[in-house]
Amino acid sequence: MDPHDESAPEQLDALSRVFSDQLQACLEECAHGRRGLFSDVALVEDEESERAWPEAARLRELALALQNIFAQQEQRNALCDEFLDLCSMHGESHPGEPRLARMFLARIERGQVGTPTEEPRKPW
Repeated sequence: MDPHDESAPEQLDALSRVFSDQLQACLEECAHGRRGLFSDVALVEDEESERAWPEAARLRELALALQNIFAQQEQRNALCDEFLDLCSMHGESHPGEPRLARMFLARIERGQVGTPTEEPRKPW
């Protein structure tokens, strides 16, 4: 067995913990009103200094990298996948970042990450 293969699960666990800790901190800040966690789209009424949130941008980059690393190992990280799904939500029906952060935090606390967010719809 290749010694690098043995360290891969430990490294994935460490990366997952770092991602989880950073996500938790950013979600809490976003839940209190800071915008820019799920998207770096600038809002017109915000001042330039309030728009920049480098930690959130790095978190999105880390999530993409982590998702790719897990895919190479033929594994998934439900927390990372769900965060990236939430980052792709845009439009008028979007609940808004603070509310979205509170809902995501609640799902994490209840241990529901990785489970469907909606009941399956019947085909008829």
